[in-house]
Amino acid sequence: MATERGTADELAKLLREAIQRLNRRVRQTRAVGDLTSSQLSALTSLQLAGALTPRELADVERVQPPTMTKIVGKLEERGLVVRTPHPTDGRQVILAPTEQGRAMYAQFEKARHEWLAAQLAALSAEERDVLGRAAAILQQVARS
Repeated sequence: MATERGTADELAKLLREAIQRLNRRVRQTRAVGDLTSSQLSALTSLQLAGALTPRELADVERVQPPTMTKIVGKLEERGLVVRTPHPTDGRQVILAPTEQGRAMYAQFEKARHEWLAAQLAALSAEERDVLGRAAAILQQVARS
C-alpha cells in the first residue's frame, strides 16, 4: 500500500504542476486588446456568473473591495461592464458584462482555444489520443 500511495502522491504532484503550468500559459494567450490580467479575470467572472455585486466579484476574484472598485471602474470606462440597481437592496448595484464586454471575452476565449488547438495539432495522433483519455479521467476526478 505504501508503494501505491507513493505513486499516487508523485502523480498528484506531477499533474498539479502540469495543470498549473498549462493553465498559466493558456491565460497568457491574448487576442488583440490591452486588458490587464486582473481586468480580464473580473470580466471572465462576470461573464461566467452573469451578474454579481461588487462585493461578490471581489470575493470571487480574491481581492479587496477597493481594488475591485478600481478594476470595475476601468472596465466601465471601456464600456465592458455596466452597473444596474440591485432589485431588492437599494444600497447595492449589480455588475454585468455589456454586449461589448461579452464580445471582448469571446475574443480572448477564441485566442486561447486557437493557441491550445495549435499546440495539440503539433502532437502525434497517439499523444492526442492519450490526452483525450486523460481529459476524460480528469473530468471524472473533478466530479468526485
